[in-house]
Amino acid sequence: MKARLIKKFEDEIQALNHELKLELPKEIKRARELGDLRENAEYQAAKERQRLVESRISMLQKRVAEIALINVDRIPRDRAGFGSTLEVVEGNGDKLTFQLVMPEDANAEKGLISTTSPIGRAFLNKEEGDTVKVVTPGGQREFEIVKLLTIHDEAAG
Repeated sequence: MKARLIKKFEDEIQALNHELKLELPKEIKRARELGDLRENAEYQAAKERQRLVESRISMLQKRVAEIALINVDRIPRDRAGFGSTLEVVEGNGDKLTFQLVMPEDANAEKGLISTTSPIGRAFLNKEEGDTVKVVTPGGQREFEIVKLLTIHDEAAG
């Protein structure tokens, strides 16, 4: 999971670098040839895009460095943590499956819950059999953890 996330970011960094080093300079050169730079919308747009791309590359490189530092050995083997998959039964009887992921990969519709979201934080360090109550924007929800697979279980399986 860690390697997949790093690869995703590195692929985006590579695409952005291509835009920054090859495409944007051509756009800026073309726009310069149009004349007065103070009133040149194409030039201003290309320069703004250049700033945005540089900022995104910097942020992605920082995230790659942070993710690379995650010590998988420090993630609990017997309690929910980053990478865990939880099968739960909600108070209304609905059976749901959640996976605890990085914020960038969160997708509630697919059951990918950020470790920083209210539900994700509530599950952290919980065990099979635990009941978790969470206050969400839609009201309080209650879940019983019926099955827990940690990142270690998934790596071994």
